[in-house]
Amino acid sequence: MPDLRAIALGAGAWTGALLVLLLPGAVALGATCGLVVLVVAGVRRRRWSAGWLAPLAALVAVAGVAALHQVLVTTSPLAGLAEERAVATVRLEVTSDVRVVIGRFGDLQVLRADVTRLEGRGTVWRLTAPVVVMADAGWPRQQLGTTLETTARLAPGEDDVAALVRPTGAPRVVSPPDVWWDAAAAVRRAVREAVSGRDEDARELVPALVVGDDGGLDAGLADDFRTTGLTHLLAVSGTNLTLVVGFLLVLARWAGVRGPWLYAIGVVGIVGFVLTARTEPSVVRAAAMGAVALVGMGRNGRSRGVRGLGVAVLALLLFRPQLAVTAGFALSVLATAGILLLAPVWRDALMRWTPRWVAEAVSVPLAAQVACTPVVAALSGQVSLVAVGANLLAAPAVAPATVLGLAGGLLGLLWGPVGVVVAAPAAWSAGWIIAVARWGASVPTAAVDWGTGPMSLVVLTALCLLSVPLAPRLLGRPGPALACTGVLVVVMLVRPPTPGWPPAGWVMAMCDVGQGDGLVLRAGSRSAVVVDAGPDPAAMDACLDRLEVTHVPLVVLTHFHADHVGGLAGVVDGREVGVLEATGLLEPAGGVRDVEAAAGRAPEPASHGLTRRVGEVTLQALWPRPGAAAGDPGESAPNNASVVLLAEVAGTRILLTGDVEPSAQAALARDVAGLRVDVLKVPHHGSRHQDLDWLASLGSRLALVSVGADNDYGHPAPDLLAALSAVGAQVWRTDLSGDVVVVVADGEVGVATGG
Repeated sequence: MPDLRAIALGAGAWTGALLVLLLPGAVALGATCGLVVLVVAGVRRRRWSAGWLAPLAALVAVAGVAALHQVLVTTSPLAGLAEERAVATVRLEVTSDVRVVIGRFGDLQVLRADVTRLEGRGTVWRLTAPVVVMADAGWPRQQLGTTLETTARLAPGEDDVAALVRPTGAPRVVSPPDVWWDAAAAVRRAVREAVSGRDEDARELVPALVVGDDGGLDAGLADDFRTTGLTHLLAVSGTNLTLVVGFLLVLARWAGVRGPWLYAIGVVGIVGFVLTARTEPSVVRAAAMGAVALVGMGRNGRSRGVRGLGVAVLALLLFRPQLAVTAGFALSVLATAGILLLAPVWRDALMRWTPRWVAEAVSVPLAAQVACTPVVAALSGQVSLVAVGANLLAAPAVAPATVLGLAGGLLGLLWGPVGVVVAAPAAWSAGWIIAVARWGASVPTAAVDWGTGPMSLVVLTALCLLSVPLAPRLLGRPGPALACTGVLVVVMLVRPPTPGWPPAGWVMAMCDVGQGDGLVLRAGSRSAVVVDAGPDPAAMDACLDRLEVTHVPLVVLTHFHADHVGGLAGVVDGREVGVLEATGLLEPAGGVRDVEAAAGRAPEPASHGLTRRVGEVTLQALWPRPGAAAGDPGESAPNNASVVLLAEVAGTRILLTGDVEPSAQAALARDVAGLRVDVLKVPHHGSRHQDLDWLASLGSRLALVSVGADNDYGHPAPDLLAALSAVGAQVWRTDLSGDVVVVVADGEVGVATGG
């Protein structure tokens, strides 16, 4: 029987953090005091045992640390200057690697740092405050561990940071990274170099498995990993540390190391792993969970592992209370708890009729998946059906890919050719994992949509809890276990029909892809023209699947912002794709690279004024006109370079406007004066920056807004919606209706939603 006191200790610590982080200050204080009084009174009256005092102490301690951290961040002089959006001189210690993200007006470098010196408004402060730095692409790239000074404009930060720092000047390096950061960077480079000659996906996956370095991984492949429940392999996780440090301990035992020295080598291995993978909170969390897993592998492992889990949760939340509200922390803790608490019971049940190695191979991923399913569904809105099978198939390749990848990197530091030879099996193993992920994602029903509403998640959680007592009964007998497995296989391999979808007579679909555009024009049976692909490959792929589209003779990308091109891999995956066209303005550069990587080729420029027929679709590119003025300098140049298309399908005229802003709309009003359409795709997700006179003049019966729920841009603007409704247009939005499909029946244009 596991020690429930240890579980209560971790639960108490987690509760303390959540009280402070999710509730207003006064409410959190009152709730904490109320719990203290309740528990102490219960213990004094002997209604509860004194064992409740330890979880209570953990709750109070973590709540106090979380409250103190909030006070220090919100009352620091840095936060005060950020509220005033002041320009100051800051000394920064870089605490993370640089990530390049696609911003609205170009690529940005994003990194985390600690401000240790602040000079602004005639005052100098010495402090330690966490910040996020957002610099332009041309700002000199900074390495982890560097200390520098720069002038910057400050802005209010979010979450647990005191400010957002936007550099306005060139940085001055105060001190370079310490030797251990240089050593860690050398190991990361060596791992990459050891597999640099391998297949593109394999050479990106091996560094991800070894040290979580997944920056170059193909977006489509990453989506396949999410669908198949293999995402934990791409990030630094407890599994990585368990394999690396476990291998190190095995080598030490072979070398005759015993007793305290073995523990010392384990500690050195953990510290080295954390330095190499970066000392970010997610890495520290993964290291703690990996250490718990190592403890769980030893003698009396289940009991010691559960105690270690409770202590690890307490220690992590004392170190960084904000972990309590992160998905990674929840998934790590739940997966570890499932493996420690559920897997042994389910393994013993399976061992009644299967060999031990089969029982362990099935029970471990099954227990982890069941424990994590409610959180995964809350994040993705889906429940993976292939996760257990995919993890089972991938598991034999994870250890050699991780261990030999690291060994190849370390040996490559001494002599490159030896590292390449040793890392070769790691690349082969990574190739097998990639094949499993792609196979799993291609299964007709790899995942089922579940939803993220409260009732959906409550029902799913109840089902997972119900599986705890039922699973041993099912797994303990071959008949029920094999019957359940057979039903699951049939469900995965046979795609369930969606009654009435796609609707008869559909001519256009605006896919629910979140905050972005993903538009589909019916070109024939199972054939469609795709205009933009949204930000998420999975969402775009699922929409095309629902529409039963297998052939895409033409893809047009209106411009290269991520919310229009990020999902291109979902269009390409498993479909025959013909011509790829895009705007002639190749900005932002990151979006262009993503398109070329997803499609395997560069797009052709869309030809202005050309009218052509693609299946049942007639298309004409109205914009951008060659030689057109750059537009208002206060507007986005990529937005105003959007390809604007006039389409006709089954006699219905449709205007697709990309993200063109008022100056480009005004130019269109002059170029195509008197244009009238049946359906308008509203520009820029319903932004308030519109030429309302032009939009109203189009006479559209339907106005479609592709927009993400709860977006922080204020889209769609109420004034815009009111103006469209005032001229008789019916407004349909993806954030409210899901997929919006335009249907023509008996010459009338209507709408069907859902799918």
